Amino acid sequence: MSAISREDLVHLAQLAHIEMSDAELDKMTGELDAIVGAIASVSEVASSDIPATSHPIPLTNVLREDVVGQTLSIDDVLLNAPDSDSDRFKVPAILDGE
Repeated sequence: MSAISREDLVHLAQLAHIEMSDAELDKMTGELDAIVGAIASVSEVASSDIPATSHPIPLTNVLREDVVGQTLSIDDVLLNAPDSDSDRFKVPAILDGE
């Protein structure tokens, strides 16, 4: 027996306001049944003596400390800017004043 019936899928489609043809309903019923079956097979293997894991390999923080290093002066930053105003980049307006 299928875990997801055609009637269940019709009900879900109506709740989601999705129109589905008979062919789509038949196809989706089979696909969802396969997904539920795959989840059931994984659940059969799962055991209470095996701890749940979020990742198969232990991870450590690989980020470096946030240390201030050598920085550029404002003049160096704006050196190759197409246009600037005071100590800021100047860019073309993309909105019409709203």
